[in-house]
This record gives sequence, structure tokens and C-alpha cells, in this order.
Amino acid sequence: MEKINFYLINASIVPDIYKKVIKAKSLLASGEAKSASQAAKMADISRSAYYKYKDAIFEYHGDDSNDTATINAKLMDNAGVLSSLMAELYKAGANVLSVNQSVPIHSVADVSVTVRIAEMAISKKELLNSIEKIDGVNSVVLS
Repeated sequence: MEKINFYLINASIVPDIYKKVIKAKSLLASGEAKSASQAAKMADISRSAYYKYKDAIFEYHGDDSNDTATINAKLMDNAGVLSSLMAELYKAGANVLSVNQSVPIHSVADVSVTVRIAEMAISKKELLNSIEKIDGVNSVVLS
């Protein structure tokens, strides 16, 4: 099998057709376009050009792995504890990406919350401290 090579190229020198294919893919992904035909039309390219390049060109978003963190906590099965945790995240400026909660066992539920932390107004340590102070949070780990 032939090895596939990739290149990272400055967008200012990329031919317009590639930029339009990226736009069409974005329109489809966001739901603004309901079909490939509609996306191609909205991006001002032919359907055949879209299909020719759609699997070969991708937009680079950089390494944003440092922008996310996962909070693992053990919460008491009391009304409002998870809501209080979410309120702390909101106050800190964290953007919640996903929430997973197990069924409570012996009145304790494991919760995993993945957040985008790039725009947070406080440090990770301050966030951890504020979550630990919530009534009903037994333990919390930030990774």
C-alpha cells in the first residue's frame, strides 16, 4: 500500500477551488447545506469539483489539545449538585463539551465533564478549588 503524504500549506497561496471545497464541507457539517449539491452551489463550485477534492483536502485547526480538560468527580445523589458544578464552570468561563454521569451507586455518582478552558477567567487550580467547595462534591480530579 502506498504511503499517503500530507502538506501544510499557507491558505493565502492555495487555489480558490480548494478553499471553496473547504467551505462546502463546512456548510454540510454545520447543516447550513442539506446536500452535497446544495453545498457545492452555495460555495460556487461544481458538484464534480466538490466530489473530486472532498476526501483530499482538509482544514487545519492546529493543536488545540491544551485547550481542553476533563473533570472527573464523585457527586452525592442530591438535587442540584450537578447543576452547581455546571454553574461553577459557567462562572469560570469554561465551555462544556460533554457530560457523562453514571447511575448513582450507594448515593454517589461518577461524573466526567470535558470542557474547553482556553477562555477561562481563572486558573485550573482555582477552578478545582471552587469545585471542591461545592456541597455534595466528594472528590474531584482535573486532567
